[in-house]
Amino acid sequence: MQELDHAVGSIAESPSRWSQRGEGIRCYVMQRFPFLVVYREFGEKVQVIAVAHGRRRPGYWKVRS
Repeated sequence: MQELDHAVGSIAESPSRWSQRGEGIRCYVMQRFPFLVVYREFGEKVQVIAVAHGRRRPGYWKVRS
């Protein structure tokens, strides 16, 4: 949970810093665990779409966006 809190805090500070994976979709790769925080920006707001495992069922979260 601490790693996720850190990820969300980093995203909130600078959402455009992380890699883009499609139209408006960005991913933050966690350092200690094989998870991605998938999100998109809406003006000054950020919507987290998924916290996805980086190696299992890649792309399963795409139906959520």
